Amino acid sequence: MPSVPDRINVLLIGTGGREHALAWKMRQSARLGDLWVQKEANAALQELGQICPETISITKSFFLLRWCDKNDIGLVVIGPEGPLAEGLADLLVGPNRMVFGPRKDLAQIESDKGWAKQIMREALVPTAEGRVFTSEAAASKFVVERDEPCVVKAAGLCAGKGVTVCATTPEAQAAISLLFKGAEFGAAGSKIVIEEMLEGQEASVLALVDGSTITVFDPCQDHKRVGEGDTGPNTGGMGAYCPAPIIDEERLLEITKSILVPTVDALRRQHRDDSAQLPFRGVLFAGIMMTHAGPKVIEFNARFGDPETQAIMMRFKGDLVEILYRTAAGTLDGGSFTMDPRVSCCVVVCANGYPGKPAIGHAISGIAEAESLAGPDEEVVVFHGGTTRNNLGELVTSGGRVVGVTALAENLARANELASAAAALIRFQGAFFRRDIGHKALKSSAVRG
Repeated sequence: MPSVPDRINVLLIGTGGREHALAWKMRQSARLGDLWVQKEANAALQELGQICPETISITKSFFLLRWCDKNDIGLVVIGPEGPLAEGLADLLVGPNRMVFGPRKDLAQIESDKGWAKQIMREALVPTAEGRVFTSEAAASKFVVERDEPCVVKAAGLCAGKGVTVCATTPEAQAAISLLFKGAEFGAAGSKIVIEEMLEGQEASVLALVDGSTITVFDPCQDHKRVGEGDTGPNTGGMGAYCPAPIIDEERLLEITKSILVPTVDALRRQHRDDSAQLPFRGVLFAGIMMTHAGPKVIEFNARFGDPETQAIMMRFKGDLVEILYRTAAGTLDGGSFTMDPRVSCCVVVCANGYPGKPAIGHAISGIAEAESLAGPDEEVVVFHGGTTRNNLGELVTSGGRVVGVTALAENLARANELASAAAALIRFQGAFFRRDIGHKALKSSAVRG
């Protein structure tokens, strides 16, 4: 097993808020050498790292590999799901270069929901009953015959948006038609999954996996709907907090034993006769529904979530470069892993039009004011998502989820209050955000109190 080098040059792939949070934490590591980021990275990422001049693409593999060798890249950290699904981890891994992120065939746990269902069935993992369809007519007939609430999902990658919760059969038929017509998600909707509707609260459980060792982060709760009170269409995520009290230590142990361990075992059995292939190494992210019958998997992701990463990194107290390297090298059990006892809350400030086509190019102000709002034993960090610099050097919007204002405080009520107050100081034309991140936990706490 390789030892962890004293200095590690890192290439961080990804351009958004998740990657800013990872880079921010890696910058605190004594092991970090040079940090390289994509030329398309947001404004804050470009300030934290040097710009990699090469195109991050499978089709440009010769030039990218040559550049990695020339710059002695010891660790590649792949943030988004797209490059993993394309096989970038397979391409970049080498004898002297670790890659944090699973190889292409194992990344199907996220990129192909039908394949993921098969893995869960083999592993006896509790999940929603579901069927895979490649025909609009067959799918429509299925929901008519069942005539009950269901969830319609694109089987491929849709940036967290290819899911429709359908209360009625006509809603399900409309969702099926939209996916198969390719109106929004293209090839990702050419195969769909129709599942029973699970009832309960949803939570995010993220674990580092080095092929055999599993280290679980404290659970988070994401907020997908665009409107307060969980109303409106799904988004990539309007905010998150950590830890989520809906999953206590006992429940987290149950989820680890009944969901994470058997899934990792099932992934390890894939291509078990091919010793040249690496096992799953990266993040296994389980979206969990806490039902009356116990925790059940909604879906798996093969990477860090956004905005869960912002909330987790605010609380993570270990050396992130070392931990990511150990995960990629298969030596995770030797790492130090601790979390801040305080509570984090991330509030995403979005551009007008999101989750549809967002307005871009609007000047952003108030970030310094927001980050200076924290009181004693508190912290506020504004993680950039969709930002860039215009020709005048001004910070402007470049995407739907512009920044993730993340606060660390003694309890959730204060973390929410602080993050919301700081988010209100971020100004650009059409800015909006949810003030109720963590509302279910806060309401439950108020009832118990």
